[in-house]
Amino acid sequence: MMFQENQYVEFKSLWRDEYLKYLSGFANSDGGKLIIGITDDRKPIEVKYIHKLLDEIPNKSKNLLGIIPSVKLEKNGNIDVLAIEVGKSYAPISYEGNFYIRSGSSLFQLKGKDLNEFLISHSGKTWEDYTEENATISDLDVSTINEFKSLAVERFPLAEQEKNNFKLLEKLNLVENKKLKRAALLLFGKNPKKFFPGAFIKIGKFVSDTDIISSDDIEGNLFQQVNKAMEVLKNKYLVSNIKFDGIYRKEELEYPIDALREIILNAVIHKDYLGVHTQIKIYLDKFSVWNEGGLPKEISISDLSKDHASRPRNNRIADVFFKAGLVETWGRGTIKIINECLKAQFPQPTFSEKQNGFSVTILKDIYTEEYIRKLGLNERQIKSFSFLKQNGKITNSDYQKINNTSKPTATRDLKEMVLHNILYQKGTKGSSIYYVLKLVGS
Repeated sequence: MMFQENQYVEFKSLWRDEYLKYLSGFANSDGGKLIIGITDDRKPIEVKYIHKLLDEIPNKSKNLLGIIPSVKLEKNGNIDVLAIEVGKSYAPISYEGNFYIRSGSSLFQLKGKDLNEFLISHSGKTWEDYTEENATISDLDVSTINEFKSLAVERFPLAEQEKNNFKLLEKLNLVENKKLKRAALLLFGKNPKKFFPGAFIKIGKFVSDTDIISSDDIEGNLFQQVNKAMEVLKNKYLVSNIKFDGIYRKEELEYPIDALREIILNAVIHKDYLGVHTQIKIYLDKFSVWNEGGLPKEISISDLSKDHASRPRNNRIADVFFKAGLVETWGRGTIKIINECLKAQFPQPTFSEKQNGFSVTILKDIYTEEYIRKLGLNERQIKSFSFLKQNGKITNSDYQKINNTSKPTATRDLKEMVLHNILYQKGTKGSSIYYVLKLVGS
């Protein structure tokens, strides 16, 4: 017999009716076994009235939990112990009105947001699919519906032909029993925040994790949030670099604009709207977006950089954005973000799960101070990065002046950086030689 508690096994020295909560926790998780007759120091002990419990426990479980466990005797050496086993239940199981789950070797009572999510997940619906009883058609923004109609001409031509907006929402599966679903209000509402307090985006500019320069709240429905967020980023928070293509003047945002838009679209589509607002943070050297809600358990971080299944948290919202031509299906969003960054010669973005949510970060360049320090370079080489990043290139003469060093030392240091795949050497000989940073993807 296994003598270690884990996700699927719990030991108790004797039976108490309150231990039915452990059966509830197992049933609400992936099933498990409660073994009666094992002490805290993992030794078998005789269970009083063990044969009586064989009959009582299934009946109590049936009456109080609504499930019938397997209850049988198992030998531990010469001593009989009681093994009570339940499988995973696809309906939520409560004990005395409380719901429990098993995580590792611990039992947790679900409360608040965690309880809401648990009950929704077992209802056969997602959060966005429930109706909002107090909402009416007057809560919808007609201009956004008209915008959707024009965007959906190619993928959902029926939208433009439908003159009755309520019937259009019915065709989009955003209405049930003449009531608006939550997804309808998020997509087309005048003020979704009135119903869902976390349904907005906060943008902030930071000089450090604690020092903020300015911030803005982006409200409205999801179409408006995406458009307003992009507009505020371009006009207030991000720098536009001026470039010339021949005689033509071009403005390029300091981060790849198509990648930013895709990140924001993904954030509003996959957000857990039971949670707090989406957060966009701009630092001197990076751009980061975090939204509540982690990845589905079928998808890992490593899957995001390759073809993977599309599993949106909010299927209704994702479908409407797809019909509007704003996103693709088949899980291509993260791949598009990566490709847009590499195309613009930015480092590959990083994806992470943290603080019960999901984060995407784009570094302005890979050569942050933290990264440079990890390369094993000497202080002269590290010092040269500021010049390289400001001027785009460095010569041997520049290196000598910056570091007040000799030509042979400068030559040796620069060649080492070429060998370590940090710099490219341009030019062929003498004063024509200069060095540029190797860009990711180049």
